Amino acid sequence: MHFTSEASSNGVIERNFTLGEITGVLWSPVSGTVGAPLLLSGHSGGMHKRAPGLVAGALDCVSTYGYTVAAIDAPGHGDRPRNTQDQRWGDAIHQARAAGEPIAPIVIEYNASLAERAVPEWQETLDALQALPDIGTEAPVGYGGMTLGVVTGLKLATVEPRIAALSIGAVFVDDALIETARQITVPVEYRIPWDDEYIDRRAGLALFDAFASREKTLHAHPGGYNQVPDYERDSSARFFARHLRRAGAAPA
Repeated sequence: MHFTSEASSNGVIERNFTLGEITGVLWSPVSGTVGAPLLLSGHSGGMHKRAPGLVAGALDCVSTYGYTVAAIDAPGHGDRPRNTQDQRWGDAIHQARAAGEPIAPIVIEYNASLAERAVPEWQETLDALQALPDIGTEAPVGYGGMTLGVVTGLKLATVEPRIAALSIGAVFVDDALIETARQITVPVEYRIPWDDEYIDRRAGLALFDAFASREKTLHAHPGGYNQVPDYERDSSARFFARHLRRAGAAPA
């Protein structure tokens, strides 16, 4: 892991990094991070590691709760070049939306491909983060994400025992994602947009039902997937405080 820049403001240190082809950013409290939870934040499809909502949530978790938060660009997103097939998927989504046609089948296929590539990158990133002396291997790990970030996070949680809790939002659901959810046993907080134009709330309910977790919570909010109320961000931070504290984090 190579840090390319560092800045601090309002008690938060922000460091950009590269790890091979992976581009990412790490936010941590100026006061130190030893023993603090580490949150991995997955961005939405078409966005990047510095998406406004992601950054707002990360800064809140660091400044209010003392967490460390890391985000990386998914393949073909942010500072990473998009390959030819990814470009075709992106073009197809825009064309379908412009024509008023369903985008879910295209998004589901695209997200599945991206997640397959992103999971080993997140594992590599987590290895590198835990090798840092200010994080270490004892810090409990949580994962949060939206849309593409959800698909990636669920697949990551099925193969990565270091993930101790998941706080996720809207996602396009298919049978493969339902099967993935049946393998999830860690605590889950799941948010559904009740009135989204493209994301089917019934499929979201089916996904929630499929989680094998003993502790899972469903939150529904009015509006679309990009209209998440601020209080849901606070709820997510408290969710991680509750569940990651059990793994050794300090109380919030």
